[in-house]
Parts: sequence; C-alpha cells; structure tokens
Amino acid sequence: MLMIVIRRFLHAFLLISAVLVLNFLLIHIAPGDPAEVIAGEMGGATEEMLADIRTSYGLDKPVYVQLGTYLGKALTGDLGQSFFYNAPVLDLVLDRVGATILLVVTALVFAIFIGTLLGVLASHNPKGITSGLVTLVSVIGYSAPIFWTGMMLVILFAWLVPIFPISGMFDITLSDDLWTRSIDIAHHLVLPALTLGIVYLAQYARLARASMLEILGSDYIRTARSKGVSEISIYTRHALRNAILPIVTIAGLQFGSVVSGAVLVETVFSWPGLGTLAFESILARDFPTILGILFFSSLLVILANLVTDVIYRIVDPRIRTGN
Repeated sequence: MLMIVIRRFLHAFLLISAVLVLNFLLIHIAPGDPAEVIAGEMGGATEEMLADIRTSYGLDKPVYVQLGTYLGKALTGDLGQSFFYNAPVLDLVLDRVGATILLVVTALVFAIFIGTLLGVLASHNPKGITSGLVTLVSVIGYSAPIFWTGMMLVILFAWLVPIFPISGMFDITLSDDLWTRSIDIAHHLVLPALTLGIVYLAQYARLARASMLEILGSDYIRTARSKGVSEISIYTRHALRNAILPIVTIAGLQFGSVVSGAVLVETVFSWPGLGTLAFESILARDFPTILGILFFSSLLVILANLVTDVIYRIVDPRIRTGN
C-alpha cells in the first residue's frame, strides 16, 4: 500500500506540472490585455503607463520567459500577485478553498448516502412503486440544470417557506462562539449543498439500483438465501458491500465535475469559495488568480482520486492482494 501511495504521488506531481504548463498557455493565448484591465481599475492610462504596467508585472517578456518564471515561483509556493485584488494569489485562494471543500464534500456525502439508500430501496422491488418513484426523481434531478435547481430551492425555502438563508456563509451579526458559528454555517450550507448534491444524488441512486439488481441475481446470493440467511444480512453484508464499489469509483472520478459545478452554486448563493473568486477573476481577466484557482482545483481532484484509490483497495481485498 505504501509503494502504491508513493507511485501515485509521483504521478500526481507530473500531472500537476503538466496542468500548470497547459493552464498557463491557454490563459495567455486567450484574447485581451491584462494591462488594460489594470489600467481600467485606475481610471484609464496612456500608452506610456500601459508600458510601465506591463514591465512591472513582467507582461512585456516573451511567453516562454513568463512561463519559466511562473513555474519556478510556483514550485516554491509563490503563485504571483493578483492584478485585480492587489494581493498574493496564494492568500486569496487559501482564504476561499476551505469554503469550497466544505460545500463539495457535504454535497458529495449527501448525494452518495441518500442516493445509495434510494437505490437499495428501489432494488428490493424493481417493478414496484418505490422503484418507479426513485427512477422518476433520478431522471428529474439529473436533467435539471444546477442553477435552475438552486433558484427553485430559493423560491421554496427562502420565499414561500423562509427557513434558510440564501446568501453568504455566516451571519456577521452573530457572536464568534464556536458552537454558534458552526450552527450558523451549517444553516447557510443547507441550500447550496442540497442544490449541488441533487444532481449527483440522482446518478448514485440509479447506479446503486443497477448494481444491487445485478448482484442480487448472482449465484452466491442465491446460495446465501438457500442457507437461510436473512434478507437484511444479504443486503447489508453481502450485496451492498459489492454494489458500493462502482459508486466509490464514480465518486472519485466525479469529484472534478462536482468542483466545477460548485462555481455555479457559489455564484447563485454568494458562497465565498473558489467558484465566486473564479467568476470575479474571469470578469476582471486576473490571470494569476485564475491560474491559482485552476492549480488548486486540479490538486483537489488529484488528491480525491488518490483517496478513492486507497479506499477502493480497502473495501475490495482482491485488489489489495493483487488478484
């Protein structure tokens, strides 16, 4: 297991390096001049001032020189200075990444747990009403755009039944007591996490249903039933343990799409995470901040895949033993 983790870290380092290079080149190929954006924040500038801005930020140098400088600084943890916020990119990203991780992990855990539960219930009677309702809800949840789902939840739970806040991460008027602050953050987290989780809940419900139906029809399940093993034991100890393997795989692969989906959710609910920062940075053409966000997003996805690989080997002993 240790050697596997070491190899995965080496692969992750090479992948991160490739992501840094590719993101840098794509951002700089895009049309537009960051110097004009910076000058616009200053109220306009002459050509001489634009030239000074380009020199100050190193924008007057060839792209390959800028790339070499950026990679050298990135390896030491220096992601540059934000054009728009006039602050270190690393500080901006670290200040927001916690909110995004909280939102993404909460939505993913909710989607996996509830989706798997619904899939298991649907598999108990594939032709029954419960299975049909789960399939219907899954299709609707998967088909609805994230921003539309968010707006519908805002109308339902913030206007018709006003029980949840619709913006921000916490109420600044409350005390800084740890318990009070935690409850307040959880209260603000409900609608964003529910919006992001509904789409993926539908996928996990259908996947769990299909996996359970396949496994329940296998020979060893029929053997267990012939020996008098209870249905609860068959579902929990035998079928579910094997049915959850593809769910773990898909969860790791989908982590990147969940992070990207968080951009829309954070924009709808003004959640102070990387998504909101990315949206504002793109509008301002703040290249260093955009690159920093892409770097941390890629890092989160790679770490999630690494954790998924380890969990997969723990859940399935056949992989751990190499069979």
